[in-house]
Amino acid sequence: MTASRAPAEPDVRAFEATVESVDDRSVVLDETYFYAESGGQPADRGTIDGTLVADVFERDGRVVHVLDDESGGVPAVGETVSAMVDDAFRRYCTRAHTASHVLYGAARRTCEDLGYAGFDISETKVRVDLTTAEPLDDADLVELERLANRAVWDSLPVSWETMPEAEARALDGIAFNTKTEEGAMSGSEAVRVVTIDGARVADGAAGGPGGADAPPWDVAACGGTHVRNTSEIGPISVLDRSNPGEGVTRVEFAVGPTAIDHEAAVHDAALAAATALDARIGDLPDAVDRLRERADDLEADLQTVTTDLLAARLREFAVVDADGATWGVGTVDDASPNDLREPAQRVLAAADAPDAIAAVGTGDAPFVVAAVADDAAGAGDGPDAGAVVEAVTDEFGGGGGGGPTFAQGGGLDADPEAVAAWLRER
Repeated sequence: MTASRAPAEPDVRAFEATVESVDDRSVVLDETYFYAESGGQPADRGTIDGTLVADVFERDGRVVHVLDDESGGVPAVGETVSAMVDDAFRRYCTRAHTASHVLYGAARRTCEDLGYAGFDISETKVRVDLTTAEPLDDADLVELERLANRAVWDSLPVSWETMPEAEARALDGIAFNTKTEEGAMSGSEAVRVVTIDGARVADGAAGGPGGADAPPWDVAACGGTHVRNTSEIGPISVLDRSNPGEGVTRVEFAVGPTAIDHEAAVHDAALAAATALDARIGDLPDAVDRLRERADDLEADLQTVTTDLLAARLREFAVVDADGATWGVGTVDDASPNDLREPAQRVLAAADAPDAIAAVGTGDAPFVVAAVADDAAGAGDGPDAGAVVEAVTDEFGGGGGGGPTFAQGGGLDADPEAVAAWLRER
């Protein structure tokens, strides 16, 4: 068995090893510091004797290095090779993986009935899946980010050790999920446990005062590579949340350059919004509330004016006799069927109003609306809005429906003026 030494010695980048076996371009070494993809952390990049390593994975307890087809040759069995792990990518993955533990430690302090459902590292962001009693909201994300960055600032030591599985499971609060952290088990009864020491966050912000007796920030069964101190992670920027399954909240965050760029973009957007609203950044919520209230007032005023204008237009309709009732019939511009309900009811309530109104909407999608006064609709064989709309759609196509006092239809295949003329003459 040639398990990767990367989790135990994450700082090693260059090493020599002997080739044990070769299968096409798949190479197994007698020892390796390349990390094999596992538990959400991607495989290391790098070279073996100058040939690029395209993939690294475990198979039958052995670490397999797949060499790139184009970049160089394949060493022979028994040959001593010089290997180099890509420093930038390993450093990013190591920081990102530890950051996921830091974030989970923050969630321990903010979420009830917390569970761990896995994580994944991509080149631009990291996701952590949490099971929680209640879905996380925006305020929860802000608090997770705040606590995680405080833990980074507190420079908490990170350590790892291998212990019997029973002993690991007995650790208080350990995150233990063999499905999502398969590398922690390594095919034996021993478990690799990663611990981030207790936080010393001021004012009890992380759940109480820290110090020598403070509980660990996080403890988890994990087979990945990690930094030795949280200060090496750098800024953590929470990007988004989603719910990929029932009871699961997915938190996406960034570390490194992506986190720095995201924070800069957020700051720039906040400054732009503050300038536009003539407010300080800290006062943006109040300024937005005032703006929303003003917009709501203007929308209400606009709706009132629109209703008045449409009612005035309906009053101008020519009145005709049809089916033993008086109908106001005409066309309207720049309105939707729903816009006409209240104006029609207002017109029909007047003392000198017709019994009913039929309005045909103009534009690219002609429609018809029929409205009947309540007293007329209930008068035996009086006019029926639904029946009128059905007759129109039978004649001109489309569809619709409604009741005796209000109905609407759309998809008419005819000129609106032709529909209105037909309604006057029926």
